[in-house]
Amino acid sequence: MNMTTKLSLLALLLVAALAGCKPDPVIPDQPDEPVIPDPDTPNIVLPAGALSGLFSVSETQQVRFSQGNLQYQASTDTWRFAEKQTDCVGEGNNNIGESYDGWIDLFGWGTSGYDHGANAYQPWSTSDNYSDYYAYGGYTQSLSDQSGQADWGYNAISNGGNEENNGWRTMRSSEWGYLLEQRSTASGIHFANACVDGTNGMLVFPDDWDGAVGFNNADHSSTDFSDNTVNASDWESLQASGVVFLPAAGIRVEGTQIAYIHSGGVYWASNPNSEDMAYTMYFFYEGKDRDIDANDREYGASVRLVRGIN
Repeated sequence: MNMTTKLSLLALLLVAALAGCKPDPVIPDQPDEPVIPDPDTPNIVLPAGALSGLFSVSETQQVRFSQGNLQYQASTDTWRFAEKQTDCVGEGNNNIGESYDGWIDLFGWGTSGYDHGANAYQPWSTSDNYSDYYAYGGYTQSLSDQSGQADWGYNAISNGGNEENNGWRTMRSSEWGYLLEQRSTASGIHFANACVDGTNGMLVFPDDWDGAVGFNNADHSSTDFSDNTVNASDWESLQASGVVFLPAAGIRVEGTQIAYIHSGGVYWASNPNSEDMAYTMYFFYEGKDRDIDANDREYGASVRLVRGIN
C-alpha cells in the first residue's frame, strides 16, 4: 500500500469516527398543559370545578366547594356542575325520567346511579317509598360507607375532573353544622340570605373573608332574601374573594311535583337520620328557619359537592 492510499484510508476512518460520535439532536421540552391558578394564591392550582374559597367543616378539615350545584342528563348519562353558582333548573325537574334529554338538579337520597344496593339508585328515580332509598340496602348506612358509590361525588363529573372517585363528596350533617355555626372566621360571620343577580339563596363566607362588605342579618336563621341585594358586578367581586352561593332551587315531592322554587333551598347531607329520613341543610323565605334537620329520603333535593384539601 503506498503512502497516498494510507492517508486516504486514515481520512475515511477519521470521518467515520467523528460521525459516530455526533451527539443526538436536542428536542426542546414541550409546554405543559395550561393550568388554572387560584386567583388569590397564584402558586396553588385549583382542581377542575373547584372554587377558590376555603371553608372549615371540622377542627381538622377544610374543603373547597364545587363551582355550582350538581346536575344530571339522563339521555347521555352525564354529570356536571352548574356553570354558575346562581344556576338552578327549577320546573324542568318535573320532566325527570330515564330518557329525558334536559338537565335535572333535584335528586332522591343516594341516587348516584351506581347499583349500591338501593332499589331506587338511578338519578331519575321517583319512587315514593322511602325504603327504596336505603344506601347499600340498609337504613343505617351513610352514602360514604362501604364502597362510597352511593355518594354522588363518586361519579365522573364532566367539568369536575371527569374521573370516578377523584375526591368530590357530599358533606355530613355535622359538617354543615360546623360550617354554618361553629367555625372561626376572619369576619366573625358565616352566612347571609341574599338575592344575587336576581336569584334568591344563601351566601356562605370563607374562613378568611374580611367582611369588607356589610350584610344585613348575617348569621340569623330567620331572614328574608330581600334583606341583601347583590348586583352582578358586586357578586363578581364576592365570588373572586371565595364566597359561595347556594341557590334556593326548591324541592321535588310526590314524584314530580316541584315546590319552593326561588323561595327555599334543601341540600342533602350524606348521613341518614332514621328509617324514613336523611339529613339536609335547608333555608326558606318569609321568616322560616334555616336549619339542619331530616327530610324524607324520597324527596328530590339539591346536591352541592365539596372536596377536602387536608
